[in-house]
Amino acid sequence: MNLKPSPWWTPDVHADRRPFLLARNRIQAALRGWFATRDFIEVDTATLQVSPGNEAHLHAFATAAIGHSGEKTPLYLHTSPEFACKKLLAAGERRIACFAHVYRNRERGPLHHPEFTMLEWYRAGETYDVLMEDCGALLKLAAEVAGVPQLTYRGATCDPGLAPERLTVADAFRRHAGIDLLATIDPDGATDRQRLAAAMRAAGLRVAEDDTWADLFSRVLVEKVEPGLGFGRATILCEYPVAEAALARPAPHDRRVAERFELYACGVELANAFGELTDAAEQRRRFELEMAEKARVYGETYPLDEDFLAALAIMPEASGIALGFDRLVMLATGAQRIDQVIWAPVAETVQ
Repeated sequence: MNLKPSPWWTPDVHADRRPFLLARNRIQAALRGWFATRDFIEVDTATLQVSPGNEAHLHAFATAAIGHSGEKTPLYLHTSPEFACKKLLAAGERRIACFAHVYRNRERGPLHHPEFTMLEWYRAGETYDVLMEDCGALLKLAAEVAGVPQLTYRGATCDPGLAPERLTVADAFRRHAGIDLLATIDPDGATDRQRLAAAMRAAGLRVAEDDTWADLFSRVLVEKVEPGLGFGRATILCEYPVAEAALARPAPHDRRVAERFELYACGVELANAFGELTDAAEQRRRFELEMAEKARVYGETYPLDEDFLAALAIMPEASGIALGFDRLVMLATGAQRIDQVIWAPVAETVQ
């Protein structure tokens, strides 16, 4: 017989979770102090937005603002504070940080929760290499505050005292899958689905007839690359193909790839960073491509935030990063599930 777990608010369950939650508070306070000593301004952004974000595979919660006469204006709970933060950069802020509650639909599991805390920070006039250094410092700080020598998750360990390994996506595909990824990307960033499919078949990987290049890329990443990242020490997976970096600018040394990296520890994805794209016309083009893919796969789209696109015209060159704060707490405390480190989790619903 399957017994329903006791609610999180029962005293015995809360007693088990409380050490994780108190560690969460200590880590958050320490991170706030770290940013404050480096002249970051902590900002607070609105949760309700006209657009939740325009990435094809992110799913939002929709609502509506009702006017005095009953008219309805569609709104969404944001999937990230990114658009608002970049508007603040356009307004003149130089270094900002934000602990934001964000919302993502179709996501629940040991590492996913419908509502979670995203730590984002932005550096105007600084390159995304500086963010890589930030990541190493914050991993080390979180472990120190938690009083542990290593980050852990389900038997995997990562030494936060070691500088993260920097690995390009192309090198990762070559190392973990035996695939020359850049051979499937044209000099202008256009992708060649047939070349990638042939390389995957040669490597013994599954290819479906209706798979796009993006589908194939994701399959290799999830099945072959990600399972090998962040063990022993953290991994910074960098230089994503431009086609997989909708909000990042192209790398100056190779237009096929973008200034995007993701941070992994103990096999867990922790953060996603960009050298920020500031070309509004190019950003609009990329968003439209993302929404066309969303319509193809899911039969829905989200509106574009025209204010955001207008703000890009005066936004300075910058780098920015989004880090899953709850996941960082999990790794620093040894928690097995994300709901163990959230003070009041969202109620379970019938799936």
